[in-house]
Amino acid sequence: MRQTFTVAGHERLRNELERLKRVERPRIIQAIAEARSHGDLSENAEYHAAREEQSFVEGRIKELSAAISGAQLIDPATLAEEHVVFGATVTLFNSHTEGEEIYQIVGELEARIEHGQVSITSPLARALIGKGEGEEVEVRSPGGLLLYEIVSVTYR
Repeated sequence: MRQTFTVAGHERLRNELERLKRVERPRIIQAIAEARSHGDLSENAEYHAAREEQSFVEGRIKELSAAISGAQLIDPATLAEEHVVFGATVTLFNSHTEGEEIYQIVGELEARIEHGQVSITSPLARALIGKGEGEEVEVRSPGGLLLYEIVSVTYR
């Protein structure tokens, strides 16, 4: 399936892929070689830990390579939409906390909630798509029903 990314998210994931290939992969290969030199591999915790890490890193390299190779890029700064679409940065008023929250709608692999980036497939993003400033949205979350009012929709 073809992945869609913001330009910034694509760049961040490309940088992660390069770091995994050029830094992490050689480091792990070296750790495995060093652990092998210690003898009996069946009881060598360092060897097993390095092999487990190698498996994780190789899996992530494969995932990122596949996603990046056929990616569709969208530069939110070039969009002039009034409603929420992929790439939008949305300021919301949370009626429960009575505070504002800001989220950008991004691709699945680039989502980082700690940076205010939510996946296009998340319940919040799905509720926001197609809505505009002043509209209210209900979001079903594991914590219950959340009510938001869209304060602003920007593309940057």
